[in-house]
Amino acid sequence: MTIRKGEDWGTPGALPDGGVLARSDAEVRRLLELARREGRPVPAVGLLGGDLCRTVGGRGDEGRIRSDSAVRLPVDVGEALLDGELRRFCAHLVARRGWWRGRAWLAMNAQWLGAWNAAPRAHPGDGLLEVLDARVPLNDRLKVRSRLRLGEHLPHPAIATRRVPAAQVALDPPLDVWLDGERVARGVRSISVRLDPGALTVVV
Repeated sequence: MTIRKGEDWGTPGALPDGGVLARSDAEVRRLLELARREGRPVPAVGLLGGDLCRTVGGRGDEGRIRSDSAVRLPVDVGEALLDGELRRFCAHLVARRGWWRGRAWLAMNAQWLGAWNAAPRAHPGDGLLEVLDARVPLNDRLKVRSRLRLGEHLPHPAIATRRVPAAQVALDPPLDVWLDGERVARGVRSISVRLDPGALTVVV
């Protein structure tokens, strides 16, 4: 279910039987990809850490996750074709070389990217990705970097942003791709991303 403006998001409830705990976005991604390969539903995931956890207000408290104080939230799942290879992600896709040289292309389902408030408008339950295409000139890079922690790097004339359910990009030169903080591919030339709305239940 995709959240709509003015509606409550989520329902009270502890991690259900069969649910699993994840301490990072990468752990959640591995669960998503395993479920796809095996053709089975993704279990509910109790979030103990990661950028998705921080975005949805998780505390990393296992006791809370297993208690009646917990909240169950339907979140979107990202699907990415990387030169034709299908992968999944929960928080973000990042295509780049070094962070501060050349182009960076991001598809954000979560607001946070490590310590950076990279996509202040991103919401993992609204059916939209926050896509950023950054080509920041050398003389602006330190200024942008200093503003990322507070989300004050936007707007910027060298960072194109849009909120979309799906996007495609051709990369020339090709870039390496990270999903949920782990590099999964090198020298990627073509990326297509889309969201599967409400495909994962997380508990915080």
